[in-house]
Parts: sequence; structure tokens; C-alpha cells
Amino acid sequence: MNKKINTLYFSATDTTKKIVLGIAEKLSKNMSNINHIDFTLPEARKKPVSFTKEDVVVVGVPVYAGRVPNVLLKYLNTITGNGALAIPVVVYGNRNYDDALIELKDILESNGFKVIAGGAFIGEHSFSKILAKNRPDEKDMAIVSDFAKQIYKKITTQDEIQTVIVNGNKPYRKYYMPKDKNGNPVDIRKVKPKTNSNCIDCKLCVSICPMGSIDYQDVSKFNGICIKCGACIKKCPVNAKYYDDKDYLRHKHELEIDCIERREPEIFI
Repeated sequence: MNKKINTLYFSATDTTKKIVLGIAEKLSKNMSNINHIDFTLPEARKKPVSFTKEDVVVVGVPVYAGRVPNVLLKYLNTITGNGALAIPVVVYGNRNYDDALIELKDILESNGFKVIAGGAFIGEHSFSKILAKNRPDEKDMAIVSDFAKQIYKKITTQDEIQTVIVNGNKPYRKYYMPKDKNGNPVDIRKVKPKTNSNCIDCKLCVSICPMGSIDYQDVSKFNGICIKCGACIKKCPVNAKYYDDKDYLRHKHELEIDCIERREPEIFI
């Protein structure tokens, strides 16, 4: 089959990347080499991207507050499909993916893609090192492999490849908001991590921040927004980054207690 496999993903802590590449690599064994487009860092989101009918594109984003991250919407809406086949993938931290998958599917379809499959997978939560720890794990990746096999079968056996229906609501639900001890919604969007004395000024956090917000001269300062992706905390070699906001920490603790039961991936073909 003469199709080109592509990945297109945002993955600050590499969980979404692992899922997307797992799907693409399984497909590529039966088709062709893979073209990777990682738009996690700001510079990558400045480059225009377009595809053709000869392309199959596995598109992956994390779930933020039950939706596609709003900071990615502008970029995602610049991508043109031109009839390419697309597989939207969303990755969430074991709470819920809410309307993220249907939202990503709608974005892709509005940009000229033909969406033929979709999946919601679980990755270690960006706020936590214990919620969905080490996921996607071996069991998840077995589902990834089977998902890719089903996609390949669909592409190669259907004369007119059918679009897919995925779970979700229209209109989309509002962004999920944490609550305080009295049940009132709290806004943690402006919360930013602090830097402790462990810091060795290696600048790794500067280079991996998806928003380009951490100041190069003083890594304890922010020159832009923090989307709480967890990259600077989880990848710091000396554990120098941390949060101390009480609402953030309360929400993190609640997630780790209330969402402990293992969620399983959901796939749609």
C-alpha cells in the first residue's frame, strides 16, 4: 500500500509521544517510513504543516481539564489535511478525557482530514508522580499494537474507508475546574512552579518548557504562562522545581485519592 505514515504530537513529558509513536511504528511495518512532527516546543509551532491524500497522520495531544489544551488550538487550526487520513489520540492522567477526543476529531475534520479511527489512552498525570505512574505501561502498549493492527486492516480492506464515531458531547463540556474544601471552583491557571536551592542552573527547564516561559538568565522567573505540563518538574535532574500553591496541592492530592482506580484505554475504529 502506497501511504506515508506521519506523527504529529505535543508531548511535554513523553507519554503522548510514546502512544503516538507506538501506533505509527506498528503501521509503518506494513507501509513505509515515518515522518515525525513534534510540536511540543514553541519554534515547531511556527512552521506551517500540510498533508495530502497519500498521508496517514497519527495526531496526539494531552488532555487538559477534559479538553484539547486551548494553547494548542491556534496551531492545530493552521494544519491542512487535504484529504489525508487521520487518527486522533488523546492522553489523560486517569481522571477522564471528557470531550477532548471528539474536539480533536472535529478540529481535524474542519481542517480537511478524514478521521478513520481514534483513541483515548492513559499516561502518568502531569501533576503527579504516583497517579497512573509509569503509564503507558506494557498492558497499554499491547492495546496500542492491537489498535494499529485494526487501523491497518481498515485501511487495506475497505474500498471506501469509513469515518469514525467517537465518544463525547456537543456542545463540549466546559473545562474541568478543581474545587476548594467548600466545593467552590478554584482557578489554578496562573499558578507557577517555584525553584529551590537544589538548582544547579543547568538550563534544562528552559530548553524543555513548551511555552518558552522560563527565563534563561534566572530560571526561577517566568516570562510567560505556565500550562502545568509537568516537564520542568519531572525532568529536573535535581528535583529543584516544585509547587506550593494550596489550591493546586489540594487538587493534586484529591486526584491521587479519587482517581486511583485504573482506567483503561478506549479505542474507536
